[in-house]
Amino acid sequence: MSQNTPLIPTNIITGFLGVGKTTAINALLANKPEGENWAILVNEFGQVGIDQEMLPDQNGLHVKELAGGCICCALGASLGKTVRALIEQANPDRLIIEPTGIGHPEGIIDTLTGPAFRDKLDLRATICLLDPRSLGEPEVINNETFHDQLNLADVVLINKCDLASAEQIDATEDGLNAMFPPKQYVGRTTRSVIDIALLDVVRNGELKAQFPESHQHHHAHHNHDHQHEHSHEHGDHAQSAAPGKPVRKTGDGNGLFSCGWIFHRDDCFDYWQLEALLNELDHISRIKGVIKIGTVWVFYNRVKDEHDFDKVAYRRDSRIEIISTQPLDWQQIEQAMLACLMS
Repeated sequence: MSQNTPLIPTNIITGFLGVGKTTAINALLANKPEGENWAILVNEFGQVGIDQEMLPDQNGLHVKELAGGCICCALGASLGKTVRALIEQANPDRLIIEPTGIGHPEGIIDTLTGPAFRDKLDLRATICLLDPRSLGEPEVINNETFHDQLNLADVVLINKCDLASAEQIDATEDGLNAMFPPKQYVGRTTRSVIDIALLDVVRNGELKAQFPESHQHHHAHHNHDHQHEHSHEHGDHAQSAAPGKPVRKTGDGNGLFSCGWIFHRDDCFDYWQLEALLNELDHISRIKGVIKIGTVWVFYNRVKDEHDFDKVAYRRDSRIEIISTQPLDWQQIEQAMLACLMS
């Protein structure tokens, strides 16, 4: 890239599991300036890749996904390679990176501001979404990575204000406004709506991690057997499922356990039966699924004990990803899901 080529504005959008990062990117894309090319890099802790499928397939948008680990460490070597490929293929006017909810931002920031990208990228605001209700949950408030997501954020948006109490929101805002160095902006939002102007807030280079080694320690036991990188076209793994015989991929790290299934595109579920099954599972941090019911697909989304679903434009195969705080009997769950198939 020549010295006369403008640097690519780049943003990192962080936040703990289930806070609404992919929804936020969708909202930003709805307001993308006409004629601009944007590149999105999505990282998922889970194994089969679902978040990418929730992003629109439209002109001026180039999406890459890294699943099966965190780009902060387990997939760290893939970050630079994937960013370079996105720059070369998309020639984007903006790059947005969405790390997994348990990803530590420091390594990503170091890579994007390092020598390899110094003449290519202009790292602007790191934006962190925060559910104020999570501050009452020990598994969140005691998580060092969660604290550093806030420490390293230039902008923090208190999300899901329609679900939290006024007391929770006020207490969260007071705590954020007391942080030092101070945040560039602290705001409130619902449904992950981000003012597109916040993307161009100038990054505060003085922000420091409080627990820089936390992610390296907690990811030491990650299962790396099924890491994969793919674009909207998908890889061969999506085609290896047979009717009634899904592909299953597992992993673990940071005290969490994941299992993902890819079903054959002809597999069709009784949604209400499957929903009841997924709702009843214990020790759940997150469940996501794109599920074929009849001639349509729906997106199922569970964060702890809350869930919802909606229609999606996705039309390739059914995928379900479970992230739990304890190892579950994946084989038993798979058999129960297969019992939900319509003949």
